Amino acid sequence: MIWWVSVLPWLVPCLVFALVVGTLASGRVARWLGVRRPLAWVLLMSAGVILAGTLTPLPGGSRLDFPPVGSCDLSRIGLAPLDQLHWPGDVLGNIIMFIPLGFAIALVPRSPRKAAVLILAVALPFAIETTQLLVAPLGRGCQSADVVDNLTGLFIGLAVGAVVARLAPTLARAAQPGS
Repeated sequence: MIWWVSVLPWLVPCLVFALVVGTLASGRVARWLGVRRPLAWVLLMSAGVILAGTLTPLPGGSRLDFPPVGSCDLSRIGLAPLDQLHWPGDVLGNIIMFIPLGFAIALVPRSPRKAAVLILAVALPFAIETTQLLVAPLGRGCQSADVVDNLTGLFIGLAVGAVVARLAPTLARAAQPGS
């Protein structure tokens, strides 16, 4: 975490902002999705973490290896090689950042609103990279690899969340007295 804060000086203030917004808006989002407030808070907070980690400006001379501003590196459109999955690192960070969002979405009951949230979550990496391409003051360049890594994390979270959602009723029944 210290490494990320040193590379992204706006990360902590943006996370505090996400915490405040997530806390204040979680009740309304919970009612809209038909879920409990803590799940809505996780959805909002995970979106805030993603936005804070991907759309905050980089200081000059950053140690991250981004393509030049205003360009898009399309050299990787598949899964990351295993040797790139190290901590700290851009690839693993991009994957891990999206896992909580996918997990939380998987726990939302099936509805048209859940479908809308899922569509937005899938579109989010593309919107982030487009913003990084077009907004030069961020000091970032877009990378197709980031989209793949973000979607990988989202789908990992969705898969784990789907398993938990499927097993939760069974586990709750097994934990009841007299079962």
